[in-house]
Amino acid sequence: MERTFTQRVIDIVASIPAGRVTNYGTVAAMAGKPRGARAVVWALRSDRSVTTPWHRVVNRKGELGDHDGAALQRVLLEDEGVCFDDRGRIDLAAYGWPRE
Repeated sequence: MERTFTQRVIDIVASIPAGRVTNYGTVAAMAGKPRGARAVVWALRSDRSVTTPWHRVVNRKGELGDHDGAALQRVLLEDEGVCFDDRGRIDLAAYGWPRE
């Protein structure tokens, strides 16, 4: 049976190593839906698993989204060793996944 887009997103996000981040567009492309970044947001919101590391997905600029969980997301990433610059951005060259 073929996996749904949401299942593929969850699998991809679950494979992001601790201390690394990726962006919504990259996850969408890996899941077979280029230009589906917003669909990744909805897929992660629909996931009821407490083990999916949703906090490792950021926007294409390395910024956290403007949402209620942003403060928690930052704490979780900092606990994994991810650093933020003065503008609140993550250096994707240093912390991005997958590595180019």
